[in-house]
Amino acid sequence: MTNKKTEHALRLLIVDDRVEDAEAIVSGLRNAGIAVRPTRAASADELAAALPGLSGHLVVAAHSSQALPLAEVLQQVVASGKDLPVIAVVDALDEAGYVEALGNGARAVALRHKPQQLLATVRAQWEDLEARRAQRRLEARVRETERRCDALIESSRDPIAYVHEGMHIRANSAYLEMFGYDSFEDVEGMSLLDMVGPQHVEDFKQLLKALSKGEAPPPRYELEARDIEGNAFPAAMEFTQAQYEGEPCLQVVFRRQELVDPELAQELEELRQRDQVTGLLNRPTFLRALEDAVADAAQNHAQHGLLLVEPDHYQRLLHDIGLDSADAMLAALGQRLQGVLGEDAIAARFSEHTLAVLLKDGDYDRTVALAERIREAFAADVFPIGVRSSVITASIGGVQIGEKIANVTQVLAKATQGVESSIGVGGNRHEIFDPSAVDRAEEEHVRAWVARLRDALDNQRFELHYQPVINLQGDTGAVYETLLRLDGGDGELVLPGSFLQIAEEHGLLGEIDRYVINRAITVIGQRMQGNKPTTLLVKVSQAALDDDTLSAYIGEQLLAHGVPGEYLVLQLPEAKVFTHLKAAQAFATAIGKHDCRLALEQFGIGLDSFQLLQHLQPHLLKLDRSFVEDLPKNPDNQKRIQEITTRARDLGIRTIAEFVQDAASMSILFSSGVDYVEGHFLAAAGPHMNYDFE
Repeated sequence: MTNKKTEHALRLLIVDDRVEDAEAIVSGLRNAGIAVRPTRAASADELAAALPGLSGHLVVAAHSSQALPLAEVLQQVVASGKDLPVIAVVDALDEAGYVEALGNGARAVALRHKPQQLLATVRAQWEDLEARRAQRRLEARVRETERRCDALIESSRDPIAYVHEGMHIRANSAYLEMFGYDSFEDVEGMSLLDMVGPQHVEDFKQLLKALSKGEAPPPRYELEARDIEGNAFPAAMEFTQAQYEGEPCLQVVFRRQELVDPELAQELEELRQRDQVTGLLNRPTFLRALEDAVADAAQNHAQHGLLLVEPDHYQRLLHDIGLDSADAMLAALGQRLQGVLGEDAIAARFSEHTLAVLLKDGDYDRTVALAERIREAFAADVFPIGVRSSVITASIGGVQIGEKIANVTQVLAKATQGVESSIGVGGNRHEIFDPSAVDRAEEEHVRAWVARLRDALDNQRFELHYQPVINLQGDTGAVYETLLRLDGGDGELVLPGSFLQIAEEHGLLGEIDRYVINRAITVIGQRMQGNKPTTLLVKVSQAALDDDTLSAYIGEQLLAHGVPGEYLVLQLPEAKVFTHLKAAQAFATAIGKHDCRLALEQFGIGLDSFQLLQHLQPHLLKLDRSFVEDLPKNPDNQKRIQEITTRARDLGIRTIAEFVQDAASMSILFSSGVDYVEGHFLAAAGPHMNYDFE
């Protein structure tokens, strides 16, 4: 499965004598769904020149390298002072070599001829690096937050003190003024018991002991307090677990009772915590409860469950009932949800139409059972919405909060991912992530997707969208990029990134390739009958290289629809071709017999992309999208594009730049000699071919 964490590219520095071996490592990572931005150092000088500019990289160094021995690589990396994990790649594993590599500073050892072990090692080291960098960022934020909090506490009109083991370690001016002290030095080290009336001392001692053991503080504690003169006054205390200068402590807020109407204060507090539409808790209040649950899981090995609940087909529902009834619908959803919950769970309106549930002290089975009760409650009966009614089902994403995922951001991300996945496979279901049972959750997810893909192939639920490809050199022939979409129902379309990896792992890519090719040829034939000859660029997968009968199938379809092969351009990623060169050569020869064209996409990011062109002569090179991102501000990418287009033109190969977003990029691409461009700046993809190429 694709690593969902990898939203950004892995920057990789490779030290290996043979460029083919280095490229094989890069290709293996890309084949596993990791976006890689590689560089290669072939000598000590190149490594020394590269190290100062490296940030957030992994270093993969061959143990057998003669030009740059592993020991020298490790020495230079250590001397750089940077956090650059080095993975030693070996041809065979022996105890002495393993100990030597780790002893010299390598963080891990991977076997070159075991791609899965190498992949797992890279992922583990990348995750560790990201975790260390995140920890450093968090530590810096914590220090900054502590400074800001200290300033806020000092300026607060609430009397606030910090107490450690019953002794004052910090107090603001309002606190000192309330008790009649001139400066903090007067109360530093003083026991909090000295601020309490004699009749409350024993009970208050027991409370402090319970708090020191980690027990939850009461939301409010009322007693009689005494100031420096011995004057008594009724007070209410609020406790919060906190840290001061890195040490755990209690934050204590004292309030004079006569300044607060308890009934009014309680009513205002209740209003402040509630969403006025649904009557559930609001987002800030729920987030505080979630933060407490996550902290409890991290510190006390507790387990809690988080569920996010979204009504299926929300936009369609709004259209059916009208925008004026949106609040009534949400109120009905909130009421139905609240009716399912027991005293061990709280619910909130988390966003516009997302509800959230926190199950306290619940294990995975209880979390799943609650999710199922909620799903059944939504689907069981119609919802009364004002004077109307509607059937509403729900998609639920959840997370079992435990020690392995005790991070609010990760918890919310996983729950959101579960909601999106549930919606993606049809809705009216739940998907609960359990860090201690990833395999089970993953298997359920995969089974649902495989069934859905099978249904899409059998019942024509795939669609093709088309994006115009415009020639910058004056040719006005119609050319479109063909893009695959999966009909998600009710007009919702699912992009290929959500399902292609699963399709590959379950042997469905070949069928999807044939489906897309068949539809493309059919459309070209229809366009030709309408006197609108059109060239289509069609992506095919690695499965096409392994299918000896695909070329014959293409020939049959071209003949059946009366389509000349030159109007069909089949695209393969550079990385796939590099690692399956012989199969790619055979494929190019086979489709060439039908006059079909071959294009290489994602071109230019390999360690030596043009080496491929010594063995394979494609009709088109599609530049990797990374070259066009922020192109006007990136002179390195401008130079690289110029280099690629010049060399391609010398070889008689045309070039395409995709994902063009602005006029400045268009101007640069035109002056660089790029032949074709596509992107939202020019025209978005859609189900119809209506672009005016004239």
